[in-house]
Amino acid sequence: MASEASEKSPIDQKMAMDKEAPTSTGTPRDLDQAYQFLQTYGETSDGEEATAEDLKKIRWKVDLYIIPIMFVCYTMQFIDKVSLNYAAVMGLNKDLKLKGNNFSNAATAFFIAYLIAEIPTGYILNKVSAPKWLALNVTLWGISTACTAAARDYNTLLAARIFLGIFEAAIAPCLVLISSQWYTKSEQAPRFCIWYSGLGLGQIIGGLVSFGFQHVKNPEFTGWKAMFVVLGAVTCLAGIATYFIIPDSPMKAPFLTEKEKAQLLKHVSFNQTGVINTSFKFSHILEILTDVQLWLMTLITVLISVSSGVVTTYSATLIRNFGYSPTRSALLNMPGGAVSIISTIVIGFAIRYKMFRFIGIIACCIPGILGGALLSFAPQTNQGALLAGIYLVNSIVPTLIVIYQWLSSNVAGSTKRAVSASLVTASFSIGNIIGPQTFQAKDAPQYIPAKIAVLATQASGAVIAFVLFLYYVWENKRRDKRAAQNSETLPVAEGAALSQSPSIEQKKWDNLTDKENLAFRYVY
Repeated sequence: MASEASEKSPIDQKMAMDKEAPTSTGTPRDLDQAYQFLQTYGETSDGEEATAEDLKKIRWKVDLYIIPIMFVCYTMQFIDKVSLNYAAVMGLNKDLKLKGNNFSNAATAFFIAYLIAEIPTGYILNKVSAPKWLALNVTLWGISTACTAAARDYNTLLAARIFLGIFEAAIAPCLVLISSQWYTKSEQAPRFCIWYSGLGLGQIIGGLVSFGFQHVKNPEFTGWKAMFVVLGAVTCLAGIATYFIIPDSPMKAPFLTEKEKAQLLKHVSFNQTGVINTSFKFSHILEILTDVQLWLMTLITVLISVSSGVVTTYSATLIRNFGYSPTRSALLNMPGGAVSIISTIVIGFAIRYKMFRFIGIIACCIPGILGGALLSFAPQTNQGALLAGIYLVNSIVPTLIVIYQWLSSNVAGSTKRAVSASLVTASFSIGNIIGPQTFQAKDAPQYIPAKIAVLATQASGAVIAFVLFLYYVWENKRRDKRAAQNSETLPVAEGAALSQSPSIEQKKWDNLTDKENLAFRYVY
């Protein structure tokens, strides 16, 4: 009978040997699946380096294949999430006999469920394919959206929103991890912003959808019910498409040749963050608890997301309270989406061409601060100023995607990356829990305390972003000083030609965190 070793394929034997090989610290190697693919490919090909033209063609293929479906998923998640916002001006509150803070509580329940669902998400994404997990959750939240049409009172509405929050919790961590697998740090920013601009498009489409369904006059199946059913069906189709379109990893991309896959993986190896590694490391969790950058990122996200909660849940209601009809309120909410799209694309490409990320956050917060000031202090009779305030607050939308991209660029180690993505997304939900709760029934119709909260949180977020920048500068200088003292090899610049020994190349895929890998340098 053949031995177990002899029954293994050559690639399985090589993977086993790689994992058993010791690192410089004497512990077994924990190599990324991308490295294992590269080693296997190198045995059957010359493995030549990609030229700039080769990489441009590969990026174009990847962009055309995965970015559109990611964009569609993010567009639908925003429309489905804010559909409650539009339903409020379409008669939902009256039909369901909502009282007092029932509507605010329903909005908050979505984000509480979102927050709780992030707890297992980090572990799941360390073990399960991010594209497949995304596809499953998109389909399930589509079903939840459609089921909202069956709500008969506050409790049934609450149940529908809770399930929607549970399933939508997967969207941001999945898209962040998927994007980081295919692009280098500087390439990620515009791609993140392209799929994230689906948020702005969702706001525009949502306004049109609400306007259209307000013309449904069936008393048994009112406009807001029809809206939820149609949106849910479209989302389910998007989830099914995601399953078949997005590959589990670059190594399994049907639209790339073996040579192109290898060239892409060597290119993204400069990230030193890995592609796929399913081993769960508890040490990475402990490191998160003491990582200053992650606590600053979560704080920025909480502060900025307070305003996001306002845009998501109450923008249409605020516009209606300015003196507009429900149909006009839906249409007047649409320009906010255009502000979101323009600011997101501008910031993404500015970062691609070397603008500091912290400057991008501050640049978005400044209009948000002005918008909060207009909403808080402009006379209630000045509809133009109040509308301008609503639209300016939408300029803070890109700040979250800058944080997501900062996270994917500056956090290494498979477990740490997955859990950190869930942590930051969870902090987004905390801000959105706080945001709707600043709108109390006793403050209607002007909601001055809520508007002041927008102003204060935007200003605080800008300050913390600058503090995070100072931390990265300090940490990089500390590492450079240590490298100089110990004659260590400095990190290779992104895009530089590879002329490294196999051991150095292998070390890039060792599943080290950004703290463990002293050759890692933070971007800011």
